[in-house]
Amino acid sequence: QVQLVESGGGLVQPGGSLRLSCVASGITFSNYGMSWYRQAPGKERELVAGITSFGGITNIADSVKGRFTIDRDNAKNTVYLQMNSLKPEDTAVYYCNARWRLKKLEYWGQGTQVTVSS
Repeated sequence: QVQLVESGGGLVQPGGSLRLSCVASGITFSNYGMSWYRQAPGKERELVAGITSFGGITNIADSVKGRFTIDRDNAKNTVYLQMNSLKPEDTAVYYCNARWRLKKLEYWGQGTQVTVSS
């Protein structure tokens, strides 16, 4: 059974930081590119950041570039999203995604709420 379990969300003031974690089980983690998406109320889900299977290439959305970074630890089956200088517009549910393009396999976590508010 595949599970992606996110943690680290919460309420933070503008300008603050959070570090999200996503622990994967039931998959060979190093086969999967990992991404973080987010969905704000009334908006479509959008890609925030992605990282290739061995971490060689990362992709960061323009809206968070310079503030968010993604990394992974294949030994711990974990991907992280470091979020700095948070803004109210970063408020959303953040989802972890695992994708193995070759095998056309894709999995989602249940999401973790991030709220940026004073």
